[in-house]
Amino acid sequence: MTSTDTKEKCSKIVNNNRFSGTSTQLLAVFAGSLFAVSDGMTYGWTAPMLPYLISENSHIKTTKEEVEWLETTLMVGSFCGLPITIYLVDKIGRKKSLLLAAVTSLIGWTVIALANKMVYLHVARFFFGVIGNMSFVSMPMYIAEIAESKIRGFLASVVYLQMLVGFVILYSVGPYLPFYVTPIIAGVVLIIELCIFSWMPESPYYLLFMNKYDEAKKSLQYFRPNMDITLELKNITKAIERQKTEKGRIQDVIMVKSNRKAIIIMAVLNGGQHIVAISVILMNLHVILNSAGSIYMDSAHAGILFAVIMLISAKIASLQVDKYGRKALLLLSTVLTAFCLLALAVYFNLKQLNYDVAKVSWIPIVSVMIYAATFKIGLGIVPIVITAEIFPAKIKALGMTIADAFYVIGAIISIQLYTWLEYSYGMHAPFYVFTIGSFLIAIFIVKCIPETKGKTLEEIQFLLKGEDYLTMTKSDPLLNGTP
Repeated sequence: MTSTDTKEKCSKIVNNNRFSGTSTQLLAVFAGSLFAVSDGMTYGWTAPMLPYLISENSHIKTTKEEVEWLETTLMVGSFCGLPITIYLVDKIGRKKSLLLAAVTSLIGWTVIALANKMVYLHVARFFFGVIGNMSFVSMPMYIAEIAESKIRGFLASVVYLQMLVGFVILYSVGPYLPFYVTPIIAGVVLIIELCIFSWMPESPYYLLFMNKYDEAKKSLQYFRPNMDITLELKNITKAIERQKTEKGRIQDVIMVKSNRKAIIIMAVLNGGQHIVAISVILMNLHVILNSAGSIYMDSAHAGILFAVIMLISAKIASLQVDKYGRKALLLLSTVLTAFCLLALAVYFNLKQLNYDVAKVSWIPIVSVMIYAATFKIGLGIVPIVITAEIFPAKIKALGMTIADAFYVIGAIISIQLYTWLEYSYGMHAPFYVFTIGSFLIAIFIVKCIPETKGKTLEEIQFLLKGEDYLTMTKSDPLLNGTP
């Protein structure tokens, strides 16, 4: 091989590196999504803390009934935060919404660390629900609007990666160290976010939507260093102008066909994450494994391993979502997850029928750990990626907030369904139902979900409308640049 061939090969490697020239995007997303570490710790906080709070060693005198309401308080806060999210994301912007959420969360963790009464814990959990909703709408929007299409999927998945880091920290620290340690760790993470993300620019899409052209140009130049942004800025400007001509009324979420299709897709994906039992397993992992009668691993170590496997799987998926596409990962994840749930259902069914399952008591642990990996390959990562891509600018805040509402509703339904079926029929019953739900979601993915890999936000809107983007750009003056 000649030196010329070597140089050409090296040049191709550099040019094919999809992360080349994206350092500012990576920094902004990493810093802005640190809230998700705190949110992951918030979501799983009750698991290691409930036993402590109802124990004789608790510094807060309470009852089991009061403690069990802490999870519900978080969900109530999420619902109450929906209108606030819709208003603030478009009124003050994506960046300021994230900073406001971080400050509120920091105050919440301070209250928890110093709390000596249950009422303080409930108030903090309520506001965690409110700002959690705001963060998980604002950050995906911000990412979708600053990212190049070649790494948009990866950047969107960083939010879930950060959340899983929060789970790992919580499960590793919560059961073993004093009550106040968890709030301190979460507080430090949030302070780091405030110190770094405050210096990041607002989304160029939002700035153009607010008619701040010069600021938008500076923002885009920051996220595209050493690149000619003229064409991209022109295309974004035209896309915003076209979308401003479209109606942005609340009823248009349903009345406009492309918006209706987007809502249906996100309702199934966000609610579907819980119909395949993720909240049930996260909140009842110890109970499930104890009911299985497994002798191979105690529940505390199983919880840590479960979180670590999810983190590793999500990391792998985040690097593949822009390579293999959203739809392929979703389908693979849903089908494999269904078989894991089926294995749990069959095991518990045989156990209830008094079969000797001692020799195969490893099946529940293996199934749960494989579930952790398969869920995060697609269903645990892709929905947040698609949510940020699928709604037009005019109703993006509303659409993403509604999608987030389906996530909360799905969580509540799955938990209540699990409780009722397990109590009425046995542990196997809910897992059979979740298995059927998984296969139904897989069919929906094949039939109804479009592939958005590598497409611009504008192209995705035409895809949902069933129109060809290239054809429309030739006939639409706003898109083809003709006067």
